[in-house]
Amino acid sequence: MADGSITVRPFEDADLDPVLDLMRLSLGESAVLQRTPELFAWKHFANPFGRSIMLVAESDGRIVGLRAFMRWELVTRRGEPLRCVRAVDTATHPDHQRRGIFKALTLAALDHAREDDVDLVFNTPNPKSGAGYLAMGWRQVGQLGVMAAPGLRRPLAKAPADGVPDPARWVAQARALRHAPMAGIEDRPARGLRTRRTPGYLTWRFSGHPIARYGAVETGSSTAVVRANVRSGWRELVLSDVFGPDPGRAIRATVWRNRAAYLATWFSEGSPERAAAVRSGVLTVPKVRTLTLVANPLRPIDARISSLDGWDLASSDLELL
Repeated sequence: MADGSITVRPFEDADLDPVLDLMRLSLGESAVLQRTPELFAWKHFANPFGRSIMLVAESDGRIVGLRAFMRWELVTRRGEPLRCVRAVDTATHPDHQRRGIFKALTLAALDHAREDDVDLVFNTPNPKSGAGYLAMGWRQVGQLGVMAAPGLRRPLAKAPADGVPDPARWVAQARALRHAPMAGIEDRPARGLRTRRTPGYLTWRFSGHPIARYGAVETGSSTAVVRANVRSGWRELVLSDVFGPDPGRAIRATVWRNRAAYLATWFSEGSPERAAAVRSGVLTVPKVRTLTLVANPLRPIDARISSLDGWDLASSDLELL
């Protein structure tokens, strides 16, 4: 497919280095989010849900655009699986912006997804690209906020980070998850559209990330998964997910052992994790909206897609990977 002097084609393995250069130039990078071959491979090649749909745009033999749909699987409240993709990495060379590259790549990626029997596309775009997605058929599901609680155990508060933060230093008695299988963790039934949390997914998501470090706060048969972060110079402990029959016990242990300035998380309304978080003193921060969830069904789906009431989400589903 061509658009003037722009040609769109599938990503090839030999494109990796120029694509990473394009992402660094267009999207930037930091100590926490580095555009490394290892992160790209983890995200788009090693994903247990499958290899990403990836397209590049070329001009005069040079890669000037990237569009990636990361494979994902959701289950409905009846346990029915949905083949999904998340619209994630998109980059356009600064010298080639306003030439329709984003739209051309996205529409071509949608064609590939339909041919592959994908049921649904979803993502959390920034305000700049959100209008473009809506113009191409996405539906706005709703705006997501943040839940938070102050650090209670001698908080380390404001301090510079040394490289990638380690949760084991920021929450007492946290077990490091790096390269450790997530054995013995079973997910509860979905209350809405929910990520299919297979053992392979859990190990890939929390133990296999090449940059981010996750830790586990274990209390009996329940486990809270946490990630240390630095936001505006403040030490932040992200509660990514909770598993087990007593989520409240694991959340309370995390809150009381937290040595960061504050704990931040998000769980869907009506979920047992959200109710347990509220009982543990983790409350919604008023008037703060951090993300907008949008979705584009590519096939008829018997589920409530266009309302947050139809989704069953945790912070781990919303983190930028």
